[in-house]
Amino acid sequence: MTEQIRVLVVDDHPLFRQGVVHSLGSDPKLQVVGETSSGEDALRLARELLPDVVLLDISMPGWSGLVTAEKINVACPATTIVMLTVSEDKDKLIAAFKAGARAYVLKGVSARELTNVVQTAAAGEVYVSPSLAAEMLVSLTQGKAPDPLQELTERERNILGLIGSGLMNREIGERLFLSEKTIKHYVTNILQKLQVRSRVEAALLVSQRERTGAR
Repeated sequence: MTEQIRVLVVDDHPLFRQGVVHSLGSDPKLQVVGETSSGEDALRLARELLPDVVLLDISMPGWSGLVTAEKINVACPATTIVMLTVSEDKDKLIAAFKAGARAYVLKGVSARELTNVVQTAAAGEVYVSPSLAAEMLVSLTQGKAPDPLQELTERERNILGLIGSGLMNREIGERLFLSEKTIKHYVTNILQKLQVRSRVEAALLVSQRERTGAR
């Protein structure tokens, strides 16, 4: 990767946040473009800076990390969210991924591990601290919604409908006044939520639901 990964760090503890900024800044592949102590400022900075990754604490005054993650995910869908937290609560872990996070890291990690996680998440991979991974997988399996379409946001359902109509990403972007890159990010999320591998399978799923009258 030739371009640096641009990171926004959000944590309400100044000393910890400064340590994270220093650790990330020491890696030539990463560039810390901003830092803040609140979710409200995090959303504003995410919109202004359009970072590749937001490193986000889950427990903060005002907006929690979960609320902040959801708002950033809606406003900046191309930005990857990494939760950095002391919480080993599996419910918060599940909630973080439902809010749009791609990685969930416990604060005990080393500086090298943290930089590796940021790069892994930026590359599109999902990461969970190993001590929590098995528990999360069990919870996700037990908590699957009966209808995967219920997992989609209203925007994602609109885009899925346009995919079913045969439109490509560029055409969907023009229709919704969004960039092709943003549409591509939405499509990736849709395929993952529906557990299908391609646009064709997603379109077939829509067609099948329409034939059976499902909403």
